[in-house]
Amino acid sequence: MRTLNLAPLHRATVGFDQITDMMDRIMSNDTNNQTYPPYNIEKTAEDGWRISIAVAGFSEEDLNVEVKENALHITANKAEDDSANPQERRFLHRGIATRAFSRRFHLADHVKVTGASHENGMLHIDLVREVPEALKPRRIEIAKSEGKTADVIEAEKVN
Repeated sequence: MRTLNLAPLHRATVGFDQITDMMDRIMSNDTNNQTYPPYNIEKTAEDGWRISIAVAGFSEEDLNVEVKENALHITANKAEDDSANPQERRFLHRGIATRAFSRRFHLADHVKVTGASHENGMLHIDLVREVPEALKPRRIEIAKSEGKTADVIEAEKVN
């Protein structure tokens, strides 16, 4: 597999750190458990999204949802079932994976997690973009001129 070195891009750009960091993450070879657990990302509003993760076999106590440094971390560790002796349980087919996992989603600026719920084996995490008023576009009124002409300064010719 061919890898790209983005170091020259870092040296030649100023202020595009987020884009180059994102490209580094995408191009990295860190592919540990990228398919487990399965998830959906849906757009629920103009500035709203919902991440739904299939967590069959996990309870609310087994799941942890945390946001830090513009990243959403979802981790799960299945508590050992003390009520059933492992020697007494014999699976003929074990298709429900309850292995521990860690899933990370990078969040854009001003995207906040508004809530999380667990129902019917699905973990739903709601997100919304809240752009501060100072960063929202605003209309600037153009003042009308009152027929005044700008003062003209005559320059002398040098040489």
